[in-house]
Amino acid sequence: MATSQAGTTNAKSRVAVMGAGAVGSYFGGMLARAGVSVTLIGRRDHVEAIRRDRLFLDTVTFQERVALEASTDPAAVAGADVVLFCVKGVNNEAASRSIARHLAANAIVVSLQNGVDNVETICAASGIDALPAVVYIAAALPEPGHVKHLGRGELAIGELVSSDRPETASSRFPRTEKIAALFQSAGVPCRISEYIEGDIWAKFVMNCAGNAVTAIAQCSYAEAAENPASRELMSRLIEETVAVARAAGIRLPNVNFIDEGIKSLATFGAATSSTAHDLARGKRSEIEFLNGHVARLGQKLSVPTPCNFSVYAMVQLLEQSGARNQQARPATSSQ
Repeated sequence: MATSQAGTTNAKSRVAVMGAGAVGSYFGGMLARAGVSVTLIGRRDHVEAIRRDRLFLDTVTFQERVALEASTDPAAVAGADVVLFCVKGVNNEAASRSIARHLAANAIVVSLQNGVDNVETICAASGIDALPAVVYIAAALPEPGHVKHLGRGELAIGELVSSDRPETASSRFPRTEKIAALFQSAGVPCRISEYIEGDIWAKFVMNCAGNAVTAIAQCSYAEAAENPASRELMSRLIEETVAVARAAGIRLPNVNFIDEGIKSLATFGAATSSTAHDLARGKRSEIEFLNGHVARLGQKLSVPTPCNFSVYAMVQLLEQSGARNQQARPATSSQ
C-alpha cells in the first residue's frame, strides 16, 4: 500500500502535550489517531487510565480508543518536535520552567490557552518563544482517560506582529506553516492568521462574556444566552471588554460583538465553561487572566469595567469558599 505524504510526515513527527486536560487531550488524540507519535503529560489519574485503556475520544462524529504515550513527568517533552502547551494561565510560570531545560533545540512550543498574554508570561518566566494560537472547541473530561467532544475543534495560529515591523506578518514564518500542516493532515482545521493578536482578543471577548456567568450560575452556555437577565449581563461584559481592547490599540474584527457573541455562545448548547468545571470541583480557575485582566487593564487605561470586576470578584469568592469546602471534607479510606 502506498504511503501518503501526510502519513509520512505524521509518522516522523513527535508531539508532547504539556497540561493534557480536555483541550490538550483532544488535539493530542486527533494527532495520534493520524499516526503522530504523541505523549500526553497530565494528572496521574488521567495518565493511569490512558495507560490502562488508551485514550477514549468520544466526539460528535466518532468514538474511538486511541493509543498514545502518557506521563506525569514534564521531562517527557524531551525529543518532541512540537509541544502543545495547554496548562491554565495560573500555572504558566512553573510549567514553562519545568519543561524549558528538556526541550529539543528546535522544538516549537504552541500555546493552546485562554487569555491574551500567555506567550509573554511564558517567555518572561522561561525564555521559551511560544507560538500563540486560538482554540475554538467545546470539550470536557467527564472521567480520567475520556475526552468528550461537544462541538467545533479548530485552531488559528500566527506570529505576534510588531506594529513598527510590518514585515513580521505571520505567513512569513515557517513554523506557522509547519504547525498548520501538521494539524490539517490530522483532519484538524488550522488556519494561519495574519493578525493573531486580534483573533486572540476576539476569542477572549467571548471567554469573558460566558465563562464567569456560567460558572457563577453553574449552567450551560445556552441557558445563559437564553435567559434575558444573564444575556444582558453578557452583553455588557462584551461591551466593556471590546472597549478595553480598543483602548489598548487592538485591531478587532469589524463585527457586532454583542449580536455575534450571544449567538455564538448559544451554539455551544449544553456545554459548560472550564471556569464552571473548576468551581464545581473546588479548584482555582483562570478568572485572574480573564475578567480580572479586563478589570486591571481597564483601570490602567481609564475604561470603566464594572460588570467585569463584579463577576471577577464573585468567582474569586466562590473559589475561596470551594477551597474551604474541599479542605473540610473528611478523608476516606478502604481496607
